[in-house]
Amino acid sequence: MIERISLVVSNKLMDEARNSLPNIDFKLSLNQPTGDFFYDPWEIKDEFKNTVWEEIIDSLPSDRGEARIIKLDIKTCYAMHSDIDDRWHLALQKGESYLVDLDKKDMHQTLPGIWYIMDAGRLHSAVNFGDASRYQLVVRKLLNKNTLTAPVGVNLSINNPPENYRYVVDQFISPKLNYWNKNNKLSNFKQNNDKSISFMLEKDSISELEKAVDKLNLDTRVIYDSI
Repeated sequence: MIERISLVVSNKLMDEARNSLPNIDFKLSLNQPTGDFFYDPWEIKDEFKNTVWEEIIDSLPSDRGEARIIKLDIKTCYAMHSDIDDRWHLALQKGESYLVDLDKKDMHQTLPGIWYIMDAGRLHSAVNFGDASRYQLVVRKLLNKNTLTAPVGVNLSINNPPENYRYVVDQFISPKLNYWNKNNKLSNFKQNNDKSISFMLEKDSISELEKAVDKLNLDTRVIYDSI
């Protein structure tokens, strides 16, 4: 689910980052979109220009999107979820906190100063067993601008969604979206609102989508532009 890459951040920069951690309750975006949220590069916010945060983010490849400092309090974890976009992770301090691969029932600890890339299409969580808050810099990987051979327009919406609908969608739909993005099957993804998404999908993946939608067991509506 997560693997170390060759990029590292110097001890000097890590010390500077830890000494300038902003006071946040949960998460803070350090940059802002220049165009499409999922496909176009993000730029550093004015308040973080020429700071350690800009230097650390710039150590990543150029296909990066939103960069957030995320805080996880002690004795807490995230609900099981998955994401369409993969994520780079940089731990900002040592501690007994782990990323959890719920598909394989494995735990992974990230070491400070080392960049990791995570396959966020896998069902996962994060947990903090330690005695101090966990701080990570998490950066979205931009979606691929795929060119499809037989594209079909899809609009998927959920009517009267229950409170746990994101939990359900992340089990059956989000992993597929992540896979299709990385395998040249999906393009033009948009989050229309919290109940609706649209995208272009290769025609040969439509049956796979329909099987995933059936598993949701929710009041869903799927509209195709053409098949």
